[in-house]
Amino acid sequence: MNGLRRYPREIQALLLASLINSTGSALMWPLTTMYVFGELGRSMQDAGLVILLQSLGGIAGQLVGGAMYHRIGVKNLLVGSLLVNALALFALPIVSAHWPLYMLAMLVTGFSNAMTLPAIQGFVGFRFSSRRGEIFNTIYVGNNIGVALGTALSGPLAEISFPLTFVLNGVTCLLFAGYFFVYLNRIDRQEGGLHVQTRTVKRESKALPLLVNTRVYLYMGLGALFLWLGNCIWNGGVSPSILSEGRPASHYSILWTMNGVLIFALQPLISWIKRSFAALPESQMTAGSLFYLSGYAIILLVPHYWAMVLAMFLATIGEMLFQPAMPAFISERTQADAPFYLGVSGGIAQAGRVIGPYIMGILYDRGGLEPVAWSAVVSAVLSCGFFVWNHRLQRCAADRKGHIRKA
Repeated sequence: MNGLRRYPREIQALLLASLINSTGSALMWPLTTMYVFGELGRSMQDAGLVILLQSLGGIAGQLVGGAMYHRIGVKNLLVGSLLVNALALFALPIVSAHWPLYMLAMLVTGFSNAMTLPAIQGFVGFRFSSRRGEIFNTIYVGNNIGVALGTALSGPLAEISFPLTFVLNGVTCLLFAGYFFVYLNRIDRQEGGLHVQTRTVKRESKALPLLVNTRVYLYMGLGALFLWLGNCIWNGGVSPSILSEGRPASHYSILWTMNGVLIFALQPLISWIKRSFAALPESQMTAGSLFYLSGYAIILLVPHYWAMVLAMFLATIGEMLFQPAMPAFISERTQADAPFYLGVSGGIAQAGRVIGPYIMGILYDRGGLEPVAWSAVVSAVLSCGFFVWNHRLQRCAADRKGHIRKA
């Protein structure tokens, strides 16, 4: 974060709060399977069911969060969902002895946490419209630093106490809720409103007319779905492959440590790529899918550990291009209706993370790493195709607007 000082204090505080929250969130998610299988004594099937429920809750949360942004206001949506998430996290150690209640708490956790995503992205897009792409990228980098810190701390904390990780995650969630409550109240007092709705664009209040406008969300959302489906190769193919070769589990964690370091270290390279040939968000998504594709192709052609290291390098570049571009694209194209479309597109994308582990698990059981790698390559090709089509639609729409203005 060398360039953090160039931002106003308001943005610096938002970035710091996001980093703290992402650190807390990362304390728990790597340990869910270990907790269910090792501590609760349940089967791996039960562990997979919990993760599935949490992911399904995430899809519903993004859809509901996007739809409720203008109905109840950003402050009520953000602070309320964060408080519910914190309560669910605090409840986890208490309800763990009762399996149905534990599953319900994990479902609520996935739902309430996902509700905050379109709310935060929508607010940032409205509040900092002139620099939204840059700020989305900086928040993305900060969140990944938080994830790296959280995952590094999660192991030692789990050795002390698994419930401690839930409690600390809940505490950081409460701090995040408190930050937004104070911050948004201050904006209300100083500026007389949150300025979350543009004056020049009339917002459509009903969901159906918004959904009909598929051009601004559907093809991009499908591209993201296949991108996340293919990305499940790391857990569903690379991880068991490394273990089956007799390598220590630390070799797999090194890949993710490398991912976190590269997200911070490769920012100059990403800036150069954006300046040179991927200036628009839609072109950044297309370029990102091509980097993912090249990484998966290397795993398919050279299924060895050092090839996986190179593949992670390429996939990380793809991730850095794609992740901030998606909310920037939606915010620029949909203006006042951005929260709704952020929720819909995020929900579509999340479906890839839901079905991906199941598909990859079946393929690995039947044929090892090769069919999993093929699946990732095909998914990346489909993703790239949808992003290219999305880019073409946006250019056609821009050309039509240009002709209308000239006429």
